[in-house]
Amino acid sequence: MAFKTLDDLSVAGKTVLVRGDLNVPVQDGQVSDTTRLDRLAPTLKELAGKGAKVVVLSHFGRPKGGPDAKNSLRQVVPALEAALGLPVAFAEDCVGESARAAIAAIQPGQVVLLENTRFHAGEEKNDPELARQMAALGDIYVNDAFSAAHRAHASTEGIAHLLPSAAGRLMQAELEALGKALARPERPVMAVVGGAKISTKLDLLLNMVTKVDMLVLGGGMANTFLFAQGRPVGKSLAEKDMADQARAIMEKAAASGCEILLPRDGSMAKEFKADAPHRVVPVEQIAEDEMMLDVGPATVEFVGLKLQGAKTVVWNGPMGAFEIRPFDSGTNAVAGLVAALTGDGRVLSVAGGGDTVAALEQAGVAGRFSYISTAGGAFLEWLEGKELPGVKALGA
Repeated sequence: MAFKTLDDLSVAGKTVLVRGDLNVPVQDGQVSDTTRLDRLAPTLKELAGKGAKVVVLSHFGRPKGGPDAKNSLRQVVPALEAALGLPVAFAEDCVGESARAAIAAIQPGQVVLLENTRFHAGEEKNDPELARQMAALGDIYVNDAFSAAHRAHASTEGIAHLLPSAAGRLMQAELEALGKALARPERPVMAVVGGAKISTKLDLLLNMVTKVDMLVLGGGMANTFLFAQGRPVGKSLAEKDMADQARAIMEKAAASGCEILLPRDGSMAKEFKADAPHRVVPVEQIAEDEMMLDVGPATVEFVGLKLQGAKTVVWNGPMGAFEIRPFDSGTNAVAGLVAALTGDGRVLSVAGGGDTVAALEQAGVAGRFSYISTAGGAFLEWLEGKELPGVKALGA
């Protein structure tokens, strides 16, 4: 889709409302992970550098019934200042007199953070009046919160229809990376999808088999597919009641020309704990009292051979129980292969989703993928082929 970016805006002397995602983890009053602030910073610094008054909107946590100290964005101000290298003013509300006064008090080139949008019940209801009050605070709207783009809220969707709107640099980077990965990919495309259950990724799998050439399945969901094929799974995590859905996905894949790659061997253990006694055997040799906790070296080699022919890789979910050793080895090995091919310029690799980011960071390869999305829910809905309201509203 076509959308405007910061390159299309003239912002000097204007008040620019920027919807960011400052919903960051806070422990003992301190931000414990600044990733989202660091990724938002380029847009804010660019706008400030061009002479705009920069007004930041965001949600934070899940407040119930109005303002409360635990969910105040005030506690994020020091970390945002550190990420920007600029002072950040703060307003006690995201609309009304306090917001107007705080914006009036800053000069072009300065930044003010408004209080949590979710302190207003109308935010999550996409209330037109709340969106109108927000829009009245500025001249231009920039959405740089792809991670909240799957929600049709007043500050993510409603306001975009009321002001000249554009994507910020982070939103632009996400949309361009995702477009290259699935909307306009260089083929063949391989998707690596792992995780515990197919029930939580049913829409994703049904969409992916129509978009990609190869689908690698790992984690607990792979066991469900093995069970659906009539293979033994022992005590492995498997949704046996989802066997019919797994077979339907395999049939749709076959009709779409998508090859599904299931584990050929695995690390089998009798208990789920770190350093549990285990053995690596073909999947057909799992014992009744064992569970498969990771893919084995034959599977890694098989996936590696298929990777040699891929041009694009989309990754969501680990190959095994990556949280505990040695059952992280399969995820680490396949991730290393993708990272190496990315470094050689042979594949474009895009990954996202909560466990995915953690697994790739643990494997030490997150910085070697083409693009890592931190946008959990929005990334998953994009993989499912769903239209994201916050993105649609930016359509030129």
